[in-house]
Amino acid sequence: MRYGNLAADSNGVDDGRPALVLLHGLTFDRRHWSPVLADLALAGSNRRVVAFDLPGHGESPRRDSYGLTELVDVLHEAITEADLTAPVVAGHSLGGVLATAYAARYPVNGVVNIDQPLRSGGFADFLRRSEPQLNSAGFLNVWKTLLDGMHIDELPPSAQHLVRTATDPRQDLFLGYWRDLMHTPNDQSDENTTRTLTAIHTARTPYHYIAGTPIAPTYRTWLETALPDVQITELLGSGHFPHLVHPAAVARALAELPVPTH
Repeated sequence: MRYGNLAADSNGVDDGRPALVLLHGLTFDRRHWSPVLADLALAGSNRRVVAFDLPGHGESPRRDSYGLTELVDVLHEAITEADLTAPVVAGHSLGGVLATAYAARYPVNGVVNIDQPLRSGGFADFLRRSEPQLNSAGFLNVWKTLLDGMHIDELPPSAQHLVRTATDPRQDLFLGYWRDLMHTPNDQSDENTTRTLTAIHTARTPYHYIAGTPIAPTYRTWLETALPDVQITELLGSGHFPHLVHPAAVARALAELPVPTH
């Protein structure tokens, strides 16, 4: 299936509920949602669910650049062509950034952000220090450092298999998707994020943040200040991949949005 310029898997039908849009993380592809989709199917849901390959990933074509604003526009074109009106948008890792940015610009019925902190100062500092290596033949060493921090060996075998096989860690993806972080001062990034969350709060869009490890108190305080109605869930023991370790819990979180108004 292809909508706009993005490859996708479309399941279910339009049954009156907002459709679900699923966005994977950097270097991965739409296969990472297969455990969640299996649980949705087991629960008897026939709701429309569309899992996209992000630009440059899976079966979606590469681009010359991957700025966040243009990615949101590419996603909106695909969502529009798929005839998805104000969907619930869920994203893992970098997909969580994209889901959040999308919700600030276009109508949605909810956002589920899976293990993607929205304050990126420390990570951005790491990328700036690593930029010479990212531009060299040793770029994969930077990715390995990040993977080592995700404790993949502690995941169930099926989750390990997806993380290690449904991936394509290319240099153009790292340099393209991380360019904004590397070249935007941290204080400006924080201001941009605050504006994004203010737009989501003003629109009264339900926002669910799911973490795989304990959330630092300082980050929790910041997030609850920036987004007072945020729902936070910790699915501990799943590292960076709660949707692979606890797919049923993530499926329930998706099914609960939008929040009933009556």
